[in-house]
Amino acid sequence: MSIIQSLILFVRWGVTAIIVAGIALILLRSLFNYLDVNPFKWSARTIRRVTDPVIIPVRAMLMGFRLDPKVAPFIAIIFIIVFGYLILLVSESILNTIGGIIFATTSGRIGAPVAIIGYLLYGFLGLYTLAIFVRIVFSWIGASHANRLMRFLFRATEPLLGPLRRTIPPVGMFDISPIVAFLILWLCQSAVAGTLLRGWPLGFF
Repeated sequence: MSIIQSLILFVRWGVTAIIVAGIALILLRSLFNYLDVNPFKWSARTIRRVTDPVIIPVRAMLMGFRLDPKVAPFIAIIFIIVFGYLILLVSESILNTIGGIIFATTSGRIGAPVAIIGYLLYGFLGLYTLAIFVRIVFSWIGASHANRLMRFLFRATEPLLGPLRRTIPPVGMFDISPIVAFLILWLCQSAVAGTLLRGWPLGFF
């Protein structure tokens, strides 16, 4: 398990470093704008070029909602933190599943094949939950179906969300089908943990 622990530690430090670097660059860009630094200077051009892929979509989203685009840098910082956290969750779910399979394979315990299936199912349900959450976040920021990731998330999650949406009426203006989907997936994970993985560890780091 030391390899799995080393990998997740590496991912955590790497994602944290990227988040901190992204936040620092956006804050530096805002500081340059506040100080009215010459936009043609090498430093200003470089920072703008690096941060534009994040700032421009956020600014367009704010303008679509008729909000002040000047707050785009601060909204971008929030998105960077959220997406970094999602990357960590996905990475930990995948590595935890791999760790479970390795543990079951090398344990020599009776029922290891069943446990392997259980770890695969448990990891899949966790990733599916994250996919629905990412789809919700993308829909909030106005991502269109022209985005490849959005199309993939829609095709992957619609088999569950579609029937729930048609069955469960909205509460006012809010579609509560994702909440029901989260509950169903959590119950399925609990069922897998209580049957196929009964007596087996669920966390490896």
